[in-house]
Amino acid sequence: MRSLLVLQDGAVFEGRSIGATGTATGEVVFSTSMTGYQEMLTDPSYAGQLLTLTYPLIGNYGVTEEDLESRKVQVSGFVIKQLCEVPSNWRSGGSLQDFLAKNGVIGIEGIDTRALTRRLRLEGVMMGIVTTELSAEEALAQLQAATRYDAVNYVYQVTTPEPYVWEPTGQRADGRVFDVSLIDCGVKFNILRALAECGVRTTVFPCTASAEEILERKPDGIAFSPGPGDPKHLEDVVKTARSLVQTGIPTFGICLGNQIIGKAFGADTFKLPFGHRGGNHPVKDLETERVYITSQNHGYAVNPSGLEQSGLEVSHVNLNDGTVEGLRHRELPVFTIQYHPEANPGPRDSAYLFNRFVTAMEKQ
Repeated sequence: MRSLLVLQDGAVFEGRSIGATGTATGEVVFSTSMTGYQEMLTDPSYAGQLLTLTYPLIGNYGVTEEDLESRKVQVSGFVIKQLCEVPSNWRSGGSLQDFLAKNGVIGIEGIDTRALTRRLRLEGVMMGIVTTELSAEEALAQLQAATRYDAVNYVYQVTTPEPYVWEPTGQRADGRVFDVSLIDCGVKFNILRALAECGVRTTVFPCTASAEEILERKPDGIAFSPGPGDPKHLEDVVKTARSLVQTGIPTFGICLGNQIIGKAFGADTFKLPFGHRGGNHPVKDLETERVYITSQNHGYAVNPSGLEQSGLEVSHVNLNDGTVEGLRHRELPVFTIQYHPEANPGPRDSAYLFNRFVTAMEKQ
C-alpha cells in the first residue's frame, strides 16, 4: 500500500506502508544504530517521535519478547529503507512486520532515508506525518495544526502508574542486597536488569512521587531514569531531585536524569539541532582522559553555566560537539551521565558505571 511521509517544511517522501495503516504524527528523528530496532521501538525516550533508522535493511533477525525495553511500543511511527520479509535468527519469535501490525505502529519503507537524514542534519529535527489515507496536501494541513513535540510532557505518559519492585538476579560475594529507589521518567528495562545483575533490588516509583515517599523505603541509593521530551516540563521532578541529592544518599542520573539533576543544581538545558541517537558516540572522561564509545538517545543537553558555585562539575564531554555528557559533585555522592550505560542497542563500554554506583553505596 502506498504511504507518505510529509515534513513540516513541505518535503514529501513516497514509499510503501509497513505495520498498521492510518496516520501518525511526531517529531522526525534518526538513529545511526545498525541493530537493536526492537529495543529502540520500545524505548520510552522515543515517545512522540517518528523514528528513522539510517541502516538500510531492518528486521533481518526478527523479534523476541526478551528484547522489549518497556511494556509497549513507544514510537509514534517508524521510517526505514527496506523491511526484511524473511528473518533468520535462532532467537526470532516472529517477523518485524507482524510485530508492528500487532502493536498498531504506522510505518513506511522504500524512501531515501539518506536524503531524509541529510535534511534533518542540515535543518534540524522537525515535525512530520506518516499516512496511508491522506494526500500530501491534506497531510501537511493536518501536520500544521498538530501539537508541537516540545509542548507535550511525554514523561507523564510513559512513567509507571504505580510503584513496582525489580528483584536482583546476581549475588554479591558478601550476600548483601542494596535497595535502590528509581524515579521513572521513562526507564528502559535493561537499566533494571543491569542493576539486578549487580545484586540490587530496585523499587521503581512514578515520576510524581514525592521525596518523602521515596525516602520511606530507606533506600541505599537513588536513581533518576532516562525519558522523553523537554525537561522544562519537569520542574516538580527537579524539585524532588533537589531535596533528594542533599540527603547524602548516593544518587545516579542517566540521560534525562542527568538533565534533571543538572537543573536541580542550577543549570539550564537546551535543545540540540538533531540530537544524539545511535551506538557510536565518542565520550571523554575528563578525569582519566579515557574515551568511551557510547549508546545515546537524547535531544536535549545540559548548559553547565550556572553550576560554578554549586559543587557540581562536568565529568564527561562529547567529542563530536563538546556537549556535556556527565556531571559529578565534588562533595556529595552524586554523579550523572547523559548517555546509556545499559546499551541495548549499543556498546557495553560503560557498563562499569553500575558498579561505580554500587561502590558508592558500599562506601556510604
